[in-house]
Amino acid sequence: GDEMVVTGVARAVQVVRRARVRFFSTSQGPAVQTVGVVGLGLMGHGIAQSAAAAGMQVTGVEREYAALEAGQDRIETSVKKLLAKQVSKGKLAQEAADVESARVLGNLRYDTDISAIQDCDLVIEAIVEDMAIKVPFWQQLGALCKPEAIFASNTSSLAITAQAEASGRADRFVGLHFFNPVQLMRLVEVIATEHTSDHTFAVAKAWAARLPDKVVVSCKDTPGFIVNRLLVPAIAQALAMVDRGDASIEDIDVAMKLGAGHPMGPVLLADYVGLDTTRSILGGWVVNFADEPAFFVPKCLEAKVKAGHLGRKSGRGFYLWDGDKPLGVAALLLICALRAHAHDLSHRAARDP
Repeated sequence: GDEMVVTGVARAVQVVRRARVRFFSTSQGPAVQTVGVVGLGLMGHGIAQSAAAAGMQVTGVEREYAALEAGQDRIETSVKKLLAKQVSKGKLAQEAADVESARVLGNLRYDTDISAIQDCDLVIEAIVEDMAIKVPFWQQLGALCKPEAIFASNTSSLAITAQAEASGRADRFVGLHFFNPVQLMRLVEVIATEHTSDHTFAVAKAWAARLPDKVVVSCKDTPGFIVNRLLVPAIAQALAMVDRGDASIEDIDVAMKLGAGHPMGPVLLADYVGLDTTRSILGGWVVNFADEPAFFVPKCLEAKVKAGHLGRKSGRGFYLWDGDKPLGVAALLLICALRAHAHDLSHRAARDP
């Protein structure tokens, strides 16, 4: 009866899981075992940490020793913090956490010499978002790394195709777009160009699926891929409403939180991501896709960036910030502060004629 059905379903699930493991590890060739990550900043250190946690041998590379040391410190701090949280919740004993920390960190190597990754099965770049830098970088890597290595860019907005063609191995090139913070955000976008082979695409998706608690989606090499193609133009539309005076910043953000179920409104999100980053993405798209009306730079965004008000990272954008905490809409807080100051002056004048 019911018990037989449940048992049958459980067995079927086990068979499917075993089949998936075989598909990912053998039918597409040997699984990726060694990973090179170039750039250990905000995104790169998280990618390296996730790959190490999945049991792969990871080599992190930075050009300067100070940046390399900073990247290593980010990883070690993050690993300890995540494990300490599990210990505090009673999910892990301290001894087990120490063992796990040693295991993850033991899978990581660091170097300032780019040749340290020449034999890696997969090389991921997380360097500056500038095609003028990425193209010669991939030309260098194409000549340096073993022919069978797969290349991947973690770019959030630049074309994968141009980078793939520069590498000299376009058939073995994909986009692997992670989200910040990599250690906590579950999504990975895997992007194929018209040159990417089926084999490479399958191996890349299988690799991403091996990372701890990751969900993999895939798409073609379209501007912004899935998430940013939908998200960044939505931010632009919200800021265009601010430019036109259609609604206040606070009402736009509240409306999208309560009406669309978003965790934060689009203007606050732009501040959180960085107004310079948002401006850079939209500006690049305007240049490269001039006929797409969804791509434009709102006037208020341009003004904020020119003034150096970049959002969370600078402490002031459309909102005022205290570290990672938004204090309120900047213009309103400044008006309140000015009114309070004027009231104080008036009170003093009345008290001390």
